[in-house]
Amino acid sequence: MSDLARQNRLAALRTRIADIERRPALAELGQTEAMAGGFPLAGAGLSHEIFADERRNSGAVLGFALGQARSLLGGARQAVVYLQMLAEAQEMGLPYGSGLQVFGLDAAALVLIRPANMVELLWAAEEALGCRAVAAVVAEVAGQPKILDFTASRRLSMRAQSGGASVFLLRYGRWRESSAAHLRWHVAPVLSAPTPFDARAPGASRWSARLEKGAVGQSHRGEWMLEWTENGFQAQQTAGAGWDANAHDAPLPDALSARLGHRLPQAG
Repeated sequence: MSDLARQNRLAALRTRIADIERRPALAELGQTEAMAGGFPLAGAGLSHEIFADERRNSGAVLGFALGQARSLLGGARQAVVYLQMLAEAQEMGLPYGSGLQVFGLDAAALVLIRPANMVELLWAAEEALGCRAVAAVVAEVAGQPKILDFTASRRLSMRAQSGGASVFLLRYGRWRESSAAHLRWHVAPVLSAPTPFDARAPGASRWSARLEKGAVGQSHRGEWMLEWTENGFQAQQTAGAGWDANAHDAPLPDALSARLGHRLPQAG
């Protein structure tokens, strides 16, 4: 290859890279987006941040992430990688296999990795995103690690885009830092749905999900109340439709009655 031809190819490559970097991160999302009961699921190859205000809501955050990851399984991509540092696993516990089955996710599809520190966690996330058998990477991130800066988040976003798997970073707190994540969610638990068999028993799980950054299909920073069904997420209501996303924090009006515990085993 002549020097002139090589220079022309390099110039064309630089132009293409510059065009990709200028392109909006979600410009092609509409082609891969799916609807789940009125809730738009993001397509593959994206980076997500999922925030909860408190660590006690970690179950809601993990459930929301796995619900999205479940929709990405298929074809050659049959695995979801779950990264959790060893100390966090000892404090918060691990996903419950039987619960995952009820949730519609085969426990055999979940690969658990417990790195010793954030350096290892980010390295493992990047490596997993490059694996063609992985549909999604879910990573628990405690606190505000300095190593997870804008550069690190951009590396994860670019790795997700190039590899075709999605990454979900589970975060906790009310602060928001600069990030290259395509989508940022705020998730909180909501009182479970009523059940027709026992009004005092918990029904289907529900979430309040607010999109704080990015867009999914025609939805820009929308808000939904989601309910879990055998087919995945079902959007029950949206903001402004007569529901309060903070209703689960409302205090009880009176002292609790001892009768609340009556027939409790019927809750399942």
